[in-house]
Amino acid sequence: MQQDLKSSWVNRKPALRAAGGAVAAQHQAAAAIGAEVLERGGNAVDAALATSLALAVLEPWMSGLGGGGLMVVAPADGTPPGVIDFTMVAPRALDPAEYPLSGAQDRDRDLFGWPAVEDERNVAGPLAIAVPGQAAGLALAFERHASLPWAELCAPALTLARDGLPVDWHAGLRIAFAARELRRFDAARAVYLPDGLPPAPRLDGSLWQLPLGRLAATLERLAAAGPQDLLTGELAALLVEDVQAAGGVLAADDLASYRARPVDALAIPHGDAVVHAAPGLTAGTTLADALSLCAGKVPAGQPGAAAYSAWATALFAAYERRLATMGDVDDRQDPGCTTHIAVVDRAGTMVSLTQTLLSLFGSKIVSPQTGILLNNGIMWFDPRPGRPNSMAPGKRPLANMCPVIATRGGAPWLALGASGGRRILPAVMQIASMAIDGGQDLESAFHAPRIDVSGEPHVTADRRLAPDVLAALAERFEVRTVTPSVHPNLFACPSAVQRDPATGAALALTDPFQPVAGAAGAA
Repeated sequence: MQQDLKSSWVNRKPALRAAGGAVAAQHQAAAAIGAEVLERGGNAVDAALATSLALAVLEPWMSGLGGGGLMVVAPADGTPPGVIDFTMVAPRALDPAEYPLSGAQDRDRDLFGWPAVEDERNVAGPLAIAVPGQAAGLALAFERHASLPWAELCAPALTLARDGLPVDWHAGLRIAFAARELRRFDAARAVYLPDGLPPAPRLDGSLWQLPLGRLAATLERLAAAGPQDLLTGELAALLVEDVQAAGGVLAADDLASYRARPVDALAIPHGDAVVHAAPGLTAGTTLADALSLCAGKVPAGQPGAAAYSAWATALFAAYERRLATMGDVDDRQDPGCTTHIAVVDRAGTMVSLTQTLLSLFGSKIVSPQTGILLNNGIMWFDPRPGRPNSMAPGKRPLANMCPVIATRGGAPWLALGASGGRRILPAVMQIASMAIDGGQDLESAFHAPRIDVSGEPHVTADRRLAPDVLAALAERFEVRTVTPSVHPNLFACPSAVQRDPATGAALALTDPFQPVAGAAGAA
């Protein structure tokens, strides 16, 4: 008989409250770096950029300079929120014929369960690498919104990289989980598997630092030359040389021609708020669909059977439409594991930034000359030809990221997002609905049990849900109950900041089931 964990332990994080702004991130030390930037007078974008660069060192398995992402910025002055899209695209030399299906009934073992490709070359290895957009995205955000010098924003990450990756229990767990794949590739094995084995934390509690190859030298160069160097400069040349030597098709022209795109946010009216999300080939359009389907069906107060049933129904319908119809069918048209950063500064400007390598450790390919871990963005594509999201040269895939900022009365009120692949959207939708429809405060919304409906034919339900909620769901859907845990996290990992309209104070919170995630504030 399975133990009822509801009676054996209680897991809770208090919301952080600060007068001078706050940062929520999936690594506490990175959030603290962002908060220090706010203390020095930096704005929300300054703090987000410094936090983003720090996460490339502290959380390299999730995101970094070899990935891409989406940033939503909502200025405090009421200017409509905007989006910076720096998602990954397929290299121009990509050949879909290089990704033949295995012919078996197998599915890939990663995030999406696509039909298996021979040697899983769309999942790991050099042919899984898409054109990274991270440098271009950070460059555009800096150019448009930053107030502090670029080198100053790079400095904390550079210091961290010189020290190396702190190997605590969490880092050891992440590396061990991916060790079977990391050992296949020489550069990744050399960095992350010293002596051929995953690093273990020291038993006395002290941390030892894992050297990250040439990453410190890359950050030093980036601080001096600017992020554009990873697109057209010395770092770009080194990166391309390494990827091609490994058997990939990334070319210098792919990087030089890449452009981060400033676009208007998708405005989604819901209740007394407007949720602003990224448009195009993201989860934003599907979020709009799901929120519209549950509008008026979620009662105020603590969520009960009616709320969870409404969310499940909306998510099933929205995901069915998403997976059947969305994809970049013409690359001339408007194009569309992971980490999330949420920031609010003293003035009230908010940033919601999701960045990713896609899978844990991305492609598992490390560029030896730069120390950069490369994404496996090709896995976002459906490997079957003739479908909306099928792969093609220069094409954008359908991405799962869903950073949002909700406004009330035109003022930024809640910045929210998550990591977790297809599970991101259900987490963001439920927390937003709890806050807007249910009137829940940030702490209550983050600690409420959630469900996940993200393309599978069943509802994944938190075992802590009340019996009447589980019974109501089971009347209409197949339900599988699971216990939330640090790993695997079956409900995505959210981070958020909120502004108290009455006092102007910043609130910040991260996933209660992720001990390393945390928030930090400025006085």
